[in-house]
Amino acid sequence: MTARIFQPSRATTQSALGKTREWILEYEPVTPRQPESLMGWTSSADTMNQIRVRFPTREEAVAYAERNGLTYCISDTAIRRVRPKSYTDRFRLGRPN
Repeated sequence: MTARIFQPSRATTQSALGKTREWILEYEPVTPRQPESLMGWTSSADTMNQIRVRFPTREEAVAYAERNGLTYCISDTAIRRVRPKSYTDRFRLGRPN
């Protein structure tokens, strides 16, 4: 089985970084998804793609994958540069437009 280890990005509608510090291990799909003939919903016979395991650090996620004999790939995220803003910065002199 192949697994993917990554750190989720923040939601585009949120400015906070909640739930983005943890690492997630999720299994790659083994069988392709296909539409169901009766209802037309997309389904798959593979139930492992529903599992997402969360870890506080990258090392713990890698150790879990190696302990269970999984092949894994790590998707590194870009370094987030947080520039704090304040309300008064909107009205300061010499601010770029």
